[in-house]
Amino acid sequence: MALYVDGFVLPCPKNKVDAYRKIARKAGRIWREHGALDYKECVGDDLTHEGVVNFPKLAGAKSGETVIFAYIVYKSRAHRDRVNRKVMKDPRMNMPMSEMPFDPKRMAFGGFRVIVSA
Repeated sequence: MALYVDGFVLPCPKNKVDAYRKIARKAGRIWREHGALDYKECVGDDLTHEGVVNFPKLAGAKSGETVIFAYIVYKSRAHRDRVNRKVMKDPRMNMPMSEMPFDPKRMAFGGFRVIVSA
């Protein structure tokens, strides 16, 4: 089965991780209800390693921030597009940007074709 993944990386203030988790749990339920195969939200734990670009630098994290790494799995890009249209129309997803526990303008997002699944 071909799979498709939406991936997200964003800096989040450490003191707002619990607020982020609450929103992420709700979003995960909504994405799964609308057909996503899997939904994961992960908070940074072991982020700096010598010799490679570390996640805080990659995400532009500032002092007092950590990195959230998240992904949603779909059957295909077409499936992703159908699911996301439904999610974006779902009134439960309405939240003013000012209430977000992170700055959405600093979030990196992209769609990825899975090339290896072990």
